[in-house]
Formats: sequence, C-alpha cells, structure tokens
Amino acid sequence: MASRNPQDAEILRLAVPAFGALVTEPLFLIADAAIVGRLGTVPLGGLGVASQALTTVVGLSIFLAYGTTAAVARQLGAGRRDAAIRQGIDGLWLAAAIGLAVLALAWPLSPRIVMAFGGGSAVSGQATTYLRISLVGAPAMLAVLAGTGVLRGLQDTRTPLLVAVVANAANIALNAILVLGLHWGIAGSAWGTAIAQTGSGIAYLTVVARGARRAGVRLRPDLAGIRMAARAGLSLVLRTLALQAVLVIMTALAARQSDTAIAASQVAMRVWNLFVYALDAIAIAAQAITGRYLGAGDAAGARAATRRAIGWGAAYGVLFSALLLALRPVLPALFGVTPAVRSLLLAVLLVVIVQQPVAGVVFVLDGVLIGAGDQDYLAIAGIAALAVFGAAAAIVVTSDDGLVGLWVAYAMWMIARFVTLTLRAHGSRWLVTGAVRV
Repeated sequence: MASRNPQDAEILRLAVPAFGALVTEPLFLIADAAIVGRLGTVPLGGLGVASQALTTVVGLSIFLAYGTTAAVARQLGAGRRDAAIRQGIDGLWLAAAIGLAVLALAWPLSPRIVMAFGGGSAVSGQATTYLRISLVGAPAMLAVLAGTGVLRGLQDTRTPLLVAVVANAANIALNAILVLGLHWGIAGSAWGTAIAQTGSGIAYLTVVARGARRAGVRLRPDLAGIRMAARAGLSLVLRTLALQAVLVIMTALAARQSDTAIAASQVAMRVWNLFVYALDAIAIAAQAITGRYLGAGDAAGARAATRRAIGWGAAYGVLFSALLLALRPVLPALFGVTPAVRSLLLAVLLVVIVQQPVAGVVFVLDGVLIGAGDQDYLAIAGIAALAVFGAAAAIVVTSDDGLVGLWVAYAMWMIARFVTLTLRAHGSRWLVTGAVRV
C-alpha cells in the first residue's frame, strides 16, 4: 500500500521481519503435513487431530508472548529498559513453570485428549503417538513464546526471524530423515518438530540472558514479578480459551463427519494459518508500537499508528485473497491427498479466500488492543464471538451442511470479531497511558 505517512516506515520495520518469522510457524506444521501426507489419509488425519490438541494445550499460554510484548514495550516507551528486561525475564520463568505443568499433566492424558476430538480409532492412535512425543518439547515451545514477546517489546523482530528460519529448516530436514529415510512414521515427524522447537527455546534463552547481562539485570526468578505476569495474563487466557474453543469444535465436528473431512480440514487449516500468520505480522508491529507510544504518554501517536496499521491489514488481506485464488488449483497436489480429499479441499479453500480481507483488519485490531493492555475487553469480545460461532455451528450440524458449511460458520465467527473490535477501536477507553496500565 503506497503512502508517504512516516509511521509506515515504523510499521514495516517491525512487520517485515515479523512476517517472515510468523510465516515459518505454520510452515512447521505444513512441512509435517506434506511429509505425513505421503503415509496416507489416516496418518494425515491423526496429525490434524494431534496438532489441534497440541495447539489448544500450548496455545492457552500465548499470553506469554502477547502480554510480555505489551508490558515490555510500555516500559521501553517510558525510558526504563532495565525494567523492561526484568519483566521479560519474569515471563520466561512463568513459561518454564507452565511448560513443565503442561508436560506433566497432558502426557498421561494424551489418549483422553485425543478421544475428545471424536476421530476413528485408527486416526486416534496416530494422533496419540504424535501428541505424546510433541509434548516433550512443550517447555521449549512456551519459552519461545515468552522470549519472542521480550524481543518484540524491545522493538526487535529480526532476531525472532533468524531463529524461526533456522528452526524451520532443521524441522524439515529432521522430518524428511526420520519419516521418509528411517521410516519412523508419524513418530518421526513428532520427534523432528520437538527437537527443532527445543533448539529454538535454547536460542531465545541465550539472547535474553545476554541482554540482561548488558543491562545489569539478574536472571534469578522474582516471585512477585512472576505473580504479576500471571495475573496480567488471566484475561488473555480467557480470550485465548474462546479462540481455541472455536478451533477445537471445528476439528471435532470435522472428525465426526469422516476421515476425508478431517484430512481436508486439516490441510485447509494449515493453509489458513499460513496466510493468517502473515497478516498477524502487522498486528505484531501494532502491539509493539502501541505499547511504546502509550508508555511514552502519546495517545495521539497510538491512534494514528492504529489507523495506518488497519490500512495495511486490509490491503494485504485483499492481496492474499488474490494470491490464494491463483494457487488454489495446485495446493492439493502439494499435500499428496486422495481425489476425495482434493475435491472437498478445493471447495473449502473458496471460503478461506473470501475471509482474508476481514481477517486482516481483525488481527491488526486484536494486536492494537493487546498492545494497549485492553485484555478485559478482548476476553468479553472473544466470548461474544464464540457464541456467534456456536449458533452457526449448531445450524450446520442440524442441517447436515458438511465441511463447507462448517467453514462458513468459521467465517461468521471472524465477522463477529470484526464487529466487536472495530467498535472498541473507535472509542477512547483503550487509550490508557503510562509505564504500567492501571
């Protein structure tokens, strides 16, 4: 989007590296799907169920990235870099505690977690294998979230890009070797991803520790700071629960339709995530910029940056729709799916294409309000949007509209988010200034 607005340079400086880093995240799962797809429909369906279960379990801690970005950016905007890094370290310690708890609780419960998605016995068996192995990397996954939040808050999106690219390359290589070379099946795919994620976690810990030493900040845990980070994340957890509930319901309903439906839906979700994460790059920039402006007491600057970010989100949403429309005929072949899955996938992709412009605005506004620390409103808005999706999904089930109908219900959820977030952004109650939002 062409413009001479000076804030565009600031948005792009943060968004372009974030774009690369975020795109590599779904590429982790796309690489898994492309390789596991060669094993057949059942392993691919198992990957879809396990990936959604893992995303649900770990994704509840996304506040470690988002909340940390906002808190660190506010302190940085107020000129308190040492306090910014201290808050980031508290987030990392909280991530370690949650990661160990996730591993300890979810590993023995893996079969029950998979069964909740309602797939066939063969798909559930494959999903359980993948989930249990992947959970070994859960502490590292959460460390990546917190470490990413620290660096974004410090206005650094280039380092996360470097770590993500290296980790994704390692993931692809490991998956190819373990699955196609050593014939470990879906277990090889899970081990490859877990090893790559662990390497990423170690990289983030190293970078943050180096920055802490330069700032004279100790690495030891601060219990008061950890408790504060946990309390600040409660509303974001509720918001994330509402988001994850939609994805869980989507996966469960698709799995109950047929193995073909869950396989097609899992591939469509991978493609969706690839484009959504790309749009989210602008949201990441909006988070960091909004937090910094409000920390510096510049509410007018925060609103101006929001307007520019919304423009970028809408424009790139349209661009991604056009790109996906052009790629649609060849996408099924990339995953080696069966003819039945291909036919269903092509229909679902049309729904994905239509949603992109709305998603561009939704993700930007979500990022702005997270950066402003407006988590309480986001939690309420998330529950309202979930209710809309629930009603639409119930209609799909009773009318037997199939997988395409289910994805239309997903689109209705996205529209509900658009309405609630746009209404909030037009007001001024989210524009709270200061190093700490009170």
